[in-house]
Parts: sequence; C-alpha cells; structure tokens
Amino acid sequence: MTTAPDPAAPHPPARPGAGAPEPGAVRALVVEADGGSRGNPGPAGYGAVVIDQETGETLAEAAEFIGVATNNVAEYRGLIAGLEAARALAGAGGGHGAPVATGTPGTRGGRESPGAPGAPGISGSPDVPVPAVPVQVRVHVRMDSKLVVEQMSGRWRINHPGMRALAAEAARIFPPGQITYEWIPRAENKHADRLANEAMDAGARGERWSAERSTAELDAGAARSAAGAGAAATAARSTDSVGGSGSAGGSEKARAAGAVAGASAAPGASGAKRASAPAAGWSGPDLGAPATLLLLRHGETALTPEKRFSGSGGSDPELSATGREQAEGAAKAFAARGTVDAVVTSPLLRCRQTAGAVADALGLDVSVEDGVRETDFGAWEGLSFAEVRERFPDDLTAWLASTEAEPTGGGESFAAVTSRVMKARDRLIERYAGRTVLVVSHVTPIKTLVRLALGAPPEAVFRMELSAAALSTVAHYRDGNASVRLFNDTSHLR
Repeated sequence: MTTAPDPAAPHPPARPGAGAPEPGAVRALVVEADGGSRGNPGPAGYGAVVIDQETGETLAEAAEFIGVATNNVAEYRGLIAGLEAARALAGAGGGHGAPVATGTPGTRGGRESPGAPGAPGISGSPDVPVPAVPVQVRVHVRMDSKLVVEQMSGRWRINHPGMRALAAEAARIFPPGQITYEWIPRAENKHADRLANEAMDAGARGERWSAERSTAELDAGAARSAAGAGAAATAARSTDSVGGSGSAGGSEKARAAGAVAGASAAPGASGAKRASAPAAGWSGPDLGAPATLLLLRHGETALTPEKRFSGSGGSDPELSATGREQAEGAAKAFAARGTVDAVVTSPLLRCRQTAGAVADALGLDVSVEDGVRETDFGAWEGLSFAEVRERFPDDLTAWLASTEAEPTGGGESFAAVTSRVMKARDRLIERYAGRTVLVVSHVTPIKTLVRLALGAPPEAVFRMELSAAALSTVAHYRDGNASVRLFNDTSHLR
C-alpha cells in the first residue's frame, strides 16, 4: 500500500543547474510541468523542470509524490512547483543551488482542499497580492494538460473549488505580465513526465523522490523546442497586450491574467461573455426564458446491449428492432407534451433515425449538428471494454487517467470531445435562445453537457449511467448559468 509523505517533512530539494545571467540581462525561463495519477484518483505525483530559454539547458528540477489525488490536482501541483522553482532561480539570480520549495499549501496529502489561507476565491479570505519579481524575468509555461493551460489562460471556467484554489495559488507566483502559457503534445513533455513517474515510483516504495537517483533527461530536440517556443512567446508579447483576451498571434499561447480574476470571482469561462456574467439568483433580474436542451440518447443498436465501443469512427450501425421501438416511444411522449420547438441531431445514423421518428410525430424538420457526434474511439470501435483492456492495456490505462489521452489508432481524447461539444452547445444556445430544442446525441456528448452544466470535473463522466433512449434536460440562461432539470429519465419507455 502506498502512503503519503509526512506533510511536515522537508520538501525534496530541486536539482540545481546553470548559473546566473549577465547583470541587467533579461532572463527568459521555460517551465515544463506534468502530473499523473494511477487510478484517478489514485497514487499521484508531479514533475517540473525549469529550462533556460536561450540555451535549452536544464536549470532546476522538482518532483514529489503527493499521495492519493486526481490527475488534475497533480497537474496543478506540478505547475505550482515549476513556477516556484523559476521564482527561486529569479530571486537568487539564477545561481547554483538556488533553493526550490516544492510544497503546495492547500493540497495536503495530495487531496483537493480549500487552499492556502488568503487564496482568492475562498470565502472570507483576503486577497493576497502578487509578490514582486524582478522585471527582467520572463516565464513561458509548457504543459500537455489542455485543462490547466486553458484554465490558467482564463478561457475555461474553473468550477471545482479545489481547482480554483490551486489556480489562484499558481497565478500569485508571477505577475501576469511576466508569464505565458502554451499547450504541447505529451511527446514534447517527456522530461517532466519522467520526473512525475519517478516520484510516483518512489512513493510506491514508501520513499521520497531523490534528484541524485533521477534518470530523467531533457533530450536535445525538446530543449530546442522549448527554447523556440519561449522565444516566440516573448516576441508575441510585444504585439499583444497582456490584458487582452484570446491567444497570441492566433496560437494557443495565452495570458495568465484571467486566472487571478477568475479565481477571485466567477472563475474562468469559455468566452468573454461567460466570464463577465453575474451569477443568477432568486433576487436577480428577470433573465427571460432559457434555451432548454432536451438531450435524448439514441435508441439501441446491435452493439448497445453488448456494451461495445461505438463512436463516430466505426461502422455507424442502425437502430435495432428494440431501438426503433424506443424511438417510437420517445416520439409519442414528446408529441403528448407538445413543448418542442426544434429537433437537432448528431449526423450518425442511429441518431438520425431516432430524431426522425420524433420529428415526424411533431411535424418538425431535423437539423444536423456535427458537434454532438460521439467520440471517435479509433481502433477500439466495435470492441468491448474487456477486449480493449486485453489488447491495449497501456493505452486504456492512459485514456482513463487523462483527458488528453487518445484511444489507440488516433481516436479523440476527452479534451478534444469536450472542446467541440462546448462549441456546439454555444451555437445551440444562441440559435434557440428562449426556446426548447430536442438534441439527439450519444453517451459522451450528453454526459459532457451535463457535467459542464454542473461544473463537475472531467472524471464525472465515468460516474454517470446513461441508458439507451434516456432523456436529460439542461436549461441555459442568458447570464451564462445553467440548470440541470432531468437526467437519465426513461419513463417514456414504460
């Protein structure tokens, strides 16, 4: 059994690297960080490395086993450790042996907790000012966690209190004008990934990670990539104001400015309108009728009762006899309630057949929305979970542990699916404002829409049961708030 290290014990030292820059020179640092959880939640750890942008040389490393935690907590802990290491180098002038604190208050034992006293976003806690950092220091963060990069850039909401506290802690380490963020593929984050795995391995042995025993190396290609990325970010900063929203030069690089504001108020957002919207309440203004999405999963196919992966990259099966009966049952129920203004469907056949049955009963046309199609499961299409586990155990484990991992053979990650589903949701909300629309879709998109409405973490999709032809309902208001009114209702099939 793995055990978490004593929180009161000294933090493991970072591995020191190169010396200080010339006096008066601008110090450009690249931070690469990664976190992992073997179980999600499960035994978790992080790794972080600080690199000299100009030379690609490793300046410091940090890693720690944090006990039982989710993958997202580990990713944020890695970011915080990397930024603290960079700040220690900046404060010490970059000299040899600069002390690096790898502990992160607010996540004791690796579990999500309210955060350090005074963290923005924690009720009743005073704001903590961002400490002064030498203006000649610039930091470019590279991570393979789309979630962390987008949340720290202010483009995605941070609904979970634990994540909000961690994001606020990370945002306080450097002023927003001195830091940029970039998403990178996992293959370009090998150094930090190796450190995170070393930390978890050490934790499994009941030990602390040791820099002396580390075998993690930054290959030359990654070093050059890191240096180039940092240089690009520095160049972009001269043409894109720090206070602006969106990406620099059309790339995925973003500002951390939104993270502080998002952590101290209504955190994060998928767009500027959502970020600035006030929270709805009983005493709030009349927001009018919401855009109500009736989320109907398609009826059964031959693959449904066998619980086989059936996404957008497979055989596109039609409804079975049972599935057609379910579609007719849904059609009768919707015709009786008479509240549907429009019908929208995924382009896949099983959804189009289900939507067609309902639309015929209602006398409505059917529109196709590609964004609500099912995940592309790559080489797993048509296989059962047991078969995938037997044939592709490592890929399946990675997929279950990280929203960035893709199914074998180039399928879609949960992060990619979430991104397109959010865009489809926003289109539907705008198009059907104040109306009720039936959206016929699949397991993953419907669970994702419900998860987003609840502000639940990505792993929540594994804890929802969604039956064939089941109905879920989410109402979206003009101020950006959402209300889940129904989930997995199959009463119309009885």
